[in-house]
Amino acid sequence: MTLKAAVIGAGHFAYRMHIPVLAARNEVTLDSVCRLGPQELALIRDEFGFAFATENWRDILSRDIDIVVISSPHHLHYEQAKAFLEKGCHVLVEKPMTLDPAQAWDLVATAKRTNRQLLVAYGWNYKVGLDVMRDMVARIGNIEHVVCHMASFTRAIFTGGALGQWQHVAIQPERSTWEAPDGGGGFAHGQLSHALGLLYWLTELRASSVRAVLGHAPSGIDLHDAATVQFDGGATGVLSGSCGVPQGHGFEVDIRIYGSEGSVLLDIETERLVLKLPDGKTETAHPTPGAWKYSCEGPANMLVDIALGHGVNQSPGHVGARAVETLHALIASGRENGTAFKITTTNQKAEIA
Repeated sequence: MTLKAAVIGAGHFAYRMHIPVLAARNEVTLDSVCRLGPQELALIRDEFGFAFATENWRDILSRDIDIVVISSPHHLHYEQAKAFLEKGCHVLVEKPMTLDPAQAWDLVATAKRTNRQLLVAYGWNYKVGLDVMRDMVARIGNIEHVVCHMASFTRAIFTGGALGQWQHVAIQPERSTWEAPDGGGGFAHGQLSHALGLLYWLTELRASSVRAVLGHAPSGIDLHDAATVQFDGGATGVLSGSCGVPQGHGFEVDIRIYGSEGSVLLDIETERLVLKLPDGKTETAHPTPGAWKYSCEGPANMLVDIALGHGVNQSPGHVGARAVETLHALIASGRENGTAFKITTTNQKAEIA
């Protein structure tokens, strides 16, 4: 079976990651690509051999395709992903899945209604050995408290600069994607979303209210995030994020989950995963060194596998939607100087408490 693939919003990350992954799969034909900028579009079309290239994503709706990667700016994800789900395609959408929680949950409903799979580009969810943590979490009883932290070396790209390790890439990141205050720019949407995608895959938690303070860049976007969270069912949590890791160092992701019968610790940077049980009992996972270093081949490969009739979606739409509503509440609370932001679960909308 051969799958025809389309890529909508072929920017820096799609060019560097998603398209090469699809191109490496013998079962995939690269049919259609879309992005703004005729020179960049032609470069990508010619380098990877796409049959069709356009600056208008709607042109692709009439083509015979099976799978779609949506890697456009955040505010475009909803309309594009919904259109291709309704066309009958399996869809991989970049994180954050949307900026608006109601739109995120509507995509989840659309995927269910059309019997298509909706995946979110959370690379860590597909790393070998991290699924062990889900089994550990199942052994610690009712979750009572969570600590979720992510920090990265991204200060330069959030403050108008660029990362040296990306400067050789032919397609450069669009600054507006990272720096627009009303377009999902800032650390929370750009980076903390990774950790939330992992947290909400590991657990069934869902935030009900968020109270946050933010550290801002002169442009108004967040560089540092600190929040307290109440989850459905009464569990509490602390979320934090920072772009302040010095250049030359890796990602920091720390998730600690405390239950009524034990706790689990994950430290991505030092590759530690530890289950603590009563009476001093401890179980430690031993991943292959380097196995948890961040990359994002997993989601695009799984998109292909699912369309071929096998594979398991480890970054489903409902995980992305729970992350979206948490991020939305965090940013809204921060803009209101830490006012508690209540997430109304009955209609998937959020409002200031």
